[in-house]
Amino acid sequence: MFDIGWSELMLIGIVALIVIGPKELPSVLRTVGRTVTKVRRMAGEFQGQFQEALREADLADMRKEISDVTESARSTLATSEMFDPLRSIREEIRTTVEGGNPPPKAPEAPAVEASSAPLELSTAAPEAVPDPMAAIRDEIRRMVEAGSPPSSPPTAVSAPAADETKSAS
Repeated sequence: MFDIGWSELMLIGIVALIVIGPKELPSVLRTVGRTVTKVRRMAGEFQGQFQEALREADLADMRKEISDVTESARSTLATSEMFDPLRSIREEIRTTVEGGNPPPKAPEAPAVEASSAPLELSTAAPEAVPDPMAAIRDEIRRMVEAGSPPSSPPTAVSAPAADETKSAS
């Protein structure tokens, strides 16, 4: 704050001793010390109040930003359908159960040369292939409609025992 060295302090002390006198010098120094303490305390309180005002201003700005974001989110959600993860999962299960699985993509056939024999298309109806997932879809449909868990846990297929594999070979 002040750039006062030891030599300046010594000069101030000698002048104070000569002007004030040795008898009253201790009481004057005590009064100066108390005054400096009060000034420092007031400066600290001022800095604290100033810092608090800055924090409150920052807090007010943050509150305003948060309310703006909240308001924009509410307006966005009000115009669109509310996000409900359980409903979306329920709809996915229902469409899977009711609509079945989409047919797998047919592998692309290799390009046929122009010189090869023309393909003959059969007009016969394709053979009906049983859907292996039909039983599972029916059980899932019943569970969804009933809202209950499956009646029994699925059983795992166990591998043949070591003795059975040795005897088979």
